[in-house]
Amino acid sequence: MISKKNIEKINIDEDVLFDNNISQLLLSLDNKIRSGEFRIAIYGLGHVGSPLAAVWLRSGAHVIGVDKSKYILDSAKKGRTHIPEPGVNEAFEKGINNKKLSIYDDLVQASNDSFLKMICVPVLAADGTADLSAVKKVAVAIGKGLKKNDVVALNPSVPPGTTEDVVIPILQKQSGFTVENDFYVVYNPERIYEGRAIEDIEQRYPGVVAGYGKRSLEISKKIFSFIYQKGVISMSNIKSAETEKLFEGVYRDVNIALANELAIFSERLGINFWEVRNAANSQPFCHIHKPGIGVGGACIPVYPQFILKTAKVLEVDCKLTRSGRLLNNSMPKYCVRQALKLIKPKKYKDLRITLLGLAFRGGVSDTRLSPTYDVIKELHKLKVKEITVHDPLVKRDDVISKHKNTTLINDLDVALKKADLVIIIADHDEYKKLNSNNIGKSMLYDGRGIISEDKLTGVNHAMIGNIN
Repeated sequence: MISKKNIEKINIDEDVLFDNNISQLLLSLDNKIRSGEFRIAIYGLGHVGSPLAAVWLRSGAHVIGVDKSKYILDSAKKGRTHIPEPGVNEAFEKGINNKKLSIYDDLVQASNDSFLKMICVPVLAADGTADLSAVKKVAVAIGKGLKKNDVVALNPSVPPGTTEDVVIPILQKQSGFTVENDFYVVYNPERIYEGRAIEDIEQRYPGVVAGYGKRSLEISKKIFSFIYQKGVISMSNIKSAETEKLFEGVYRDVNIALANELAIFSERLGINFWEVRNAANSQPFCHIHKPGIGVGGACIPVYPQFILKTAKVLEVDCKLTRSGRLLNNSMPKYCVRQALKLIKPKKYKDLRITLLGLAFRGGVSDTRLSPTYDVIKELHKLKVKEITVHDPLVKRDDVISKHKNTTLINDLDVALKKADLVIIIADHDEYKKLNSNNIGKSMLYDGRGIISEDKLTGVNHAMIGNIN
């Protein structure tokens, strides 16, 4: 462990900060990060924290990994992560070998031994609303170990006002310090796409940073420009930065809803939505998204909820945001009805249905708020005989294991052979290669529009946006 005496030597000189010479003060920060002097504690080694820890390790920094899960901590000590994110395992393994990655189960000690504390814990409740209990718990621990001139960064997407109304009061109460005078607070929203998180942080997008005050902002710009090769965008205040991240998700949710609405319209009109979309999008000002059987994950379906909750307090009626969310939530039920139209009159209790994909989208193993769960609920209501769920990346699932007639398997051939009806939910690459030979005599409903018509000759099938 690092002694407090040594910490004071490494820490930023307070008098210089008050002279507003922060830029000169931070000139030596690059060397301190690369040498491992400036230690960075990552609280939460999940879908956000693990890639961030990996990026800091790749930059040469000394990272302290913190998590409440013993399994995750034990894996990290072996240089492994439970998140199948490209490049993370390699970074962890190298960090363990060169002693740049330390794993702590003591949240307070991690704060005491670090200079930058990044809060990366999840804020998602089961119903898609914000649960800040983990953020509060970590803030309490960080506050107890906080030292003068430390920097605290909040990283998950949160309702506007969370940093200033929830996190900072806890830090000040627990430490006895004053933000901006004794320590610094930053909001730096994660901007990653699962499956390419490291690339997104290092190369693809600029970072977004906001500080509680001028000093916090200047420090954050210097610190985070170290890992964002595209630079950083400085926001005027923390609440704006928190809202910016939500706007990203709401934009996508509303535009997916528009695509879903137009797909349903096309089906009723008797035309092929995909043909029309491709033609329309050849015009440079048209960017119609892809429709789908549902919108899942911990981002797109969640951020509108944060906006709507805040809007209610402000007495603002965000009609478009609400309508988009309602439409996207209705798609699993709608698509199940459309898929069942492929089946000749038959009692549902005799049906064997295979669902392709449990992850919320292709290429990931993340099942949070997956639309597959909603599809399963609809099929359970109809009392179908047997439901088989296939996913190439999800090995087990507690929700599915609770149902006697629902099974999760990883063998695609077995999953297809057992089915009267196959429904594609996640756009895994494996499913894009399916053809009439794989499908056989089963009916197919493509809920993502990923299989071209010419591969399905002789198969009784339908596609979202193009019901034959």
